Amino acid sequence: MTLRDLIECKRDGGEIPADAWHLFTRDLAAGTLADYQVSALLMAIYFRGLTERETTALMEGMLASGQSLELRHLPVGRVDKHSTGGVGDKVSIALAPIVAACGVAVPMMSGRGLGHTGGTLDKLESIPGFQTRMPLVDATRQLERLHCALIGQSGEIAPADRILYALRDATGTVESIPLISASIMSKKMAESLTGLVLDVKTGAGSFMPKLDDALTLAHTMIALGARHSVPVVALLTNMDSPLGVACGNANEIEESVDLLKGGGPADLRELTLRTAAEMLVLGGTDATLDGALTRARGAVESGAALQRFREIVAAQGGDPRVCDDPTGVLPQPALRIPFVAACDGIVQRVEPRTVGKGITAMGGGRNTMADAIDPSVGFRITTRPGDAVRAGATLAMIEARDDASAEAGRAALAQAIVIGPGAVQPRPLISHRITTGGVELIA
Repeated sequence: MTLRDLIECKRDGGEIPADAWHLFTRDLAAGTLADYQVSALLMAIYFRGLTERETTALMEGMLASGQSLELRHLPVGRVDKHSTGGVGDKVSIALAPIVAACGVAVPMMSGRGLGHTGGTLDKLESIPGFQTRMPLVDATRQLERLHCALIGQSGEIAPADRILYALRDATGTVESIPLISASIMSKKMAESLTGLVLDVKTGAGSFMPKLDDALTLAHTMIALGARHSVPVVALLTNMDSPLGVACGNANEIEESVDLLKGGGPADLRELTLRTAAEMLVLGGTDATLDGALTRARGAVESGAALQRFREIVAAQGGDPRVCDDPTGVLPQPALRIPFVAACDGIVQRVEPRTVGKGITAMGGGRNTMADAIDPSVGFRITTRPGDAVRAGATLAMIEARDDASAEAGRAALAQAIVIGPGAVQPRPLISHRITTGGVELIA
């Protein structure tokens, strides 16, 4: 089947056979397919979806298009984590060294900003000198020594997915369950994992705002993991408002270091430690989540997790002094301007999509994958839905590079933060836990 045949088949609601998907991913990785035709196929998938067989074939084709990170010789469990994307979501940055300090290998392969969400790689690269591009042989050596590598998807891993990832962002086809599932799992199955934890965001600022869609996405990825004998646990978490206080790049590194020192916002700390506990159980260090949670907290309280992050930063070319004095090392904004409440009332919403788009408008995100970003800009949003506020009270700090950037930030916050008269009951931070055994509602 030609690529035009695939487009027409999917446009008309047909099912593309597995061998055609494998040929498609092979040719995509080889660079022989026209972007405009691949984009047309993505749009057809967005509207028509994929069957379970098609999603599996696409994932396995992307996996086969590159190499794998061979870690089976390591004498410890090998567990990664993936978030489906949110605003202020810097969990991976502190999570990886916490878990590694507890004795589980973490081959943390992350991405760049996609749509309105920030990217872990962009945040890490705000540390002067930090390198996220690493050949697999070097990543393997670092995992042997430090039990952690914080890397991006190299040309060696699922190159067909890397091309589709960029085109999905450029064509507005990000919010597709089969495309999200195949993309994430093609990379994770290339890491020789013994377990995987998924943070599936739901709510206003997620790619899957509806609960049913988030559950479907979780079940789809869990099934793909099971086909490759990798146990997967998914947590459904709330993205109705940004996670933590810092939203940007450099300021999120600063907040992550604060967490590793035992501080940080309560919601960020809770989600990071709970995810760490799930990873430790899958990695075999603890039989129960309670025991694993105690172990993770101990790694923070003892300073072992911060020390492991220091070692990772140094190993990947970054300035390890970021662990001692983040503001003295990280890029700083030229302007810091308070954003204040226009009236008395109750904070009804802090709209994360608008916040994320505001960061992009300020220069801290991308409209295309080729765009450069300014890591110093962003927001520190200190208010939450349900907070009672007075007119003139500071709700957030705008961190900008110039007056135009500051005005773009102010306009975004004016739209994102809604104040009204009614009481608000926020949803729980973690609402569901999903495994092959079923769905558990978290009280």
